[in-house]
Amino acid sequence: MELEELEGQEPVSPNGQYFSSNVISLSVENNGKKEWKRVEVKLEDHLYTPTFPSGLSLESYDKYFDDYISKLLTERFPQGKPLWEIHIISYPTSNAAANVIFKFHHALGDGYSLMGALISSMQRADNPSLPLTFPSRKRSESKRENFVTKTFSGFCNTISDLWSGTLKTMNEDVPTPIRSGNDAIEFRPATVSTMTFSLDQIKSIKDKLGVTVNDVLTGMIFFGTRLYMQEMNQSSSKADCTAMVLLNTRIMGDYVPIEEMIKPNSKAPWGNRFTFMHIPIPKLTELSNALDFIWNARKIIKRKRNSFAAYFNSRLLEIVHKFGSHEACGKYIHRTLKNSSMLISNLIGPVEQMSLANHPIKGLYFLVGGGPLGFEITIVSYMGKVRVAFKMEKDVIDPQKLKSCMESALQMILNDSHEHMSLNI
Repeated sequence: MELEELEGQEPVSPNGQYFSSNVISLSVENNGKKEWKRVEVKLEDHLYTPTFPSGLSLESYDKYFDDYISKLLTERFPQGKPLWEIHIISYPTSNAAANVIFKFHHALGDGYSLMGALISSMQRADNPSLPLTFPSRKRSESKRENFVTKTFSGFCNTISDLWSGTLKTMNEDVPTPIRSGNDAIEFRPATVSTMTFSLDQIKSIKDKLGVTVNDVLTGMIFFGTRLYMQEMNQSSSKADCTAMVLLNTRIMGDYVPIEEMIKPNSKAPWGNRFTFMHIPIPKLTELSNALDFIWNARKIIKRKRNSFAAYFNSRLLEIVHKFGSHEACGKYIHRTLKNSSMLISNLIGPVEQMSLANHPIKGLYFLVGGGPLGFEITIVSYMGKVRVAFKMEKDVIDPQKLKSCMESALQMILNDSHEHMSLNI
């Protein structure tokens, strides 16, 4: 109901207009411009309670649940009604007594908007009268750079990133164990798998190395991915691979209520306010140890943050839309995603346990469906844990081997970080 109040007040947010087209489905059109239309919401049209056989084992229900998720990821929303659904799976699995799936079209909003909307409808399980709190986003201290030096390096980084980004948009990564190169991947069956890590363990590595939590997680993912590629095909360890990393462009802190997001000139506005940057996945032959993947990730991300290329990408889409159409923007985004090897997106969840209608929430994760990528990784923190979800093209990536390689990568990083700490004492 809160989302419904947004309709009729403003056009679809800039990026949101590109996510519902003939080439990408991630509204109503008026003279080439997409706008929201006020409609009557019938809850029964949006609420689904699938029926599975009764009396099965947890492993069997896991299979039914996984198949249901896979189907949802490839199904497009029906036209003519609001672009959201709620699926209640009232069967136990190995992970939970029941599951609730919130499915939203990306045209409605990005991860920040939708996570904010969900959190607004939930309460703290321990004390509903208290607000939910979130992990600190304080960045590690870095040496102050001379203004002229920083400006010049930022200019050079922007030119370099714009050039490399243009080349990457036009040229696709080669097929590897994580990228089949198949067409129409968004309509192919997908496999979903998740892993849970201790946030304290990740933070201990962060503190020992003087980096950020994102640096540690990105380095671990890149290292684990390369270990998997090497195990599946030795020669692929030398292949050029690109990760698309999504970035929020809001000037924001924690999530804010929907009423705050829809206010004029809000610092955390509702809608799709994100951009992306290309990050080359380092090769095993280029780095000497596990920690190098974290140092490398930190170096690249820090350099790209001192670049305006990601923001120019947003402006470029606006220019293409102004002089072309939302279909042209959709094609540009589709090609950029399709030519990459993986996508990485992350969100911050609350520190405390949430409850939904007085039902405690054991865990949560999110996925991005409808994209032309065969390998997507999403990350969310919740209750002192980090949940990493993998969406993979079915029968292309082996989920168990991939998870094993990720576990090996984290263990090697832990061991090397202990040694690094000892050497610095």
